[in-house]
Amino acid sequence: MVTISAKDLEMQKSVSVSEALQGKVAGVQITNSQESLNPEYYYQTNKIKLIPGKKIVTGLTSLAVEQSATTIAIRGSATITQSNNPLYIIDGVPANANDFKQLKPENVKNIDVLKDASATSLYGSRASNGVIIINTKNGTYQNLSKKELEKRLKKLDKNKKPEQKVLPPKSIEVSQEDYDNFVENQFESPKSAPLSTFSIDVDNASYTNVRRFINNGQTVPKDAVRVEEMMNFFKYKYPQPQDQHPFSINTEYSDCPWNPNHQLLKIGLQGKNIPTESLPASNLVFLIDVSGSMSNPNKLPLLKQSLKILVNELRKKDKVAIVVYAGAAGMVLPPTSGEEKQNIINALENLNAGGSTAGGAGIELAYKLAQENLIKGGNNRVILATDGDFNVGASSNTDMQTLIEEKRKSGVFLTCLGYGMGNYKDSKMKTLSDKGNGNYAYIDNIQEANRFLGKEFKGSMFAIAKDVKIQIEFNPKQVQAYRLIGYENRKLRPEDFTNDAIDAGELGSNHTVTALYEVIPAGVKSEFLNNQPDLKYTKVATNDNSYSDELATIKFRYKKPDGDKSIEMVKVIENKSIPLKNSSDDFKFSTAVAWFGLKLRDSNLVPNKSTEDIKKLAKEGLSNDEDGYKVEFIRLVETVK
Repeated sequence: MVTISAKDLEMQKSVSVSEALQGKVAGVQITNSQESLNPEYYYQTNKIKLIPGKKIVTGLTSLAVEQSATTIAIRGSATITQSNNPLYIIDGVPANANDFKQLKPENVKNIDVLKDASATSLYGSRASNGVIIINTKNGTYQNLSKKELEKRLKKLDKNKKPEQKVLPPKSIEVSQEDYDNFVENQFESPKSAPLSTFSIDVDNASYTNVRRFINNGQTVPKDAVRVEEMMNFFKYKYPQPQDQHPFSINTEYSDCPWNPNHQLLKIGLQGKNIPTESLPASNLVFLIDVSGSMSNPNKLPLLKQSLKILVNELRKKDKVAIVVYAGAAGMVLPPTSGEEKQNIINALENLNAGGSTAGGAGIELAYKLAQENLIKGGNNRVILATDGDFNVGASSNTDMQTLIEEKRKSGVFLTCLGYGMGNYKDSKMKTLSDKGNGNYAYIDNIQEANRFLGKEFKGSMFAIAKDVKIQIEFNPKQVQAYRLIGYENRKLRPEDFTNDAIDAGELGSNHTVTALYEVIPAGVKSEFLNNQPDLKYTKVATNDNSYSDELATIKFRYKKPDGDKSIEMVKVIENKSIPLKNSSDDFKFSTAVAWFGLKLRDSNLVPNKSTEDIKKLAKEGLSNDEDGYKVEFIRLVETVK
């Protein structure tokens, strides 16, 4: 939506409102009887198609019709009709072109122009050629009777001619994907950096995105690889919690396959599995991107099929609303019971793509709707489905972060679903999910939609703990250096661990989270160990035998989904390593996945990047794979030489 204020029009009082719009709004063309439209100009500048025998110039980005007298044409990507007159709304009342032309600029308060899906989502099919919304200073049209209003609407529908569909030319999508770059975690000494603190991350979008690149025969961008999300795509057999806490803590210490003199410490969390019938009622708002960039088959069409899977999981006590956004945002389905599945599906089916992308406005409206229908003690969540291409309004990652950090205070959680390729904005999606009490998945096909929104519905949609943080203190008697593998953008300062104002990750019902630390044991020579300076004030007494059998102490903090105060858990890890061949299947497989991720990132801390060695370890850890995802991973490893 583009707004023209009274101040913008004051400098042009000598002309009509129609003429005053010229040049003020991108995509609005004003013509009159003295100057007809030049088809060659439109053809050359917009690369559009001329239709022989018709005074119509059409295309993905342009629409113009030669007529007598002053004519307003709104350029957009909506279906083209024989009559391209926009809908006029003056003071909230439908009006005609003559009413609009009679307005004087000095009486106009502001003018808004809507195009494509942002217009039809608010005003229906009669707005398929765009909407010009005018508010006057004296509210001239607000006093019309209800009878007169109905008469005007009927006249608009009666005069609307049948649509003449014109298929736009196919375009070749140029890759403009966006990923945040980051530096791989380096080794640190427990003497100079005694504490390692980070937020858990249950996201797995990076793995499905990497899979998409490999399956398409493309090189995987280095910054698209987040090792922790690759590991956390897979499920591991950790025991269910047996106490009052919502998750169990599991550790394992064994050999590092890519650096034989090093060790690996695996930390695994297992979320409590809550029966479906015991889950709280859900208040969901689908926030769907219907901008022009979503028109490809692997975007909006796949998105619709994906959300149908989620709809089928809903119960009578759950409710869903649908908000769409393109040039502006609008509600297309009010809160509706999960029992009315066909009504929800029909609303999804009616969505079409077109226009620019006001992501900020959509987020504002979706959260407002979620808060108005908040279920106390329930599962209140906005589900954002988009390619992440926010290009209107609050568009920068910093703006989005500020907006979403404010919204998370409402008690509404966030799930981000990413779609498409070519212009996929992973960086924005990751920022939103990390900062908004959320999780994030990349949906590359209907199989992935079925996994994340169907089979793992409980883990994806129902949080059992929020702001889950991990802090580990390594014993310098046993550890020369350590490094956290992955989680680069989830690291926290040591003081953030006890600060309940600092956001961290959420854990869903039956979710698992896995993290790996690479450890250089005391007394081991390593090419990756930088010379540590002698410290004058920080010394560790070597003759002190206390804690000699401890490798590390690990602490966890979490809040209940509706809580504000964190709860702490503590576990001591023994300095007891087992050979890699005797380690668990979960240790072997998660290590193989991390190894493959480090290979894709071309890590300079991994001397052995052998495909055969990675595949061999993955096969040794192959178990608990009824859906075949782990076998598929082995195939991906084989593909990348």
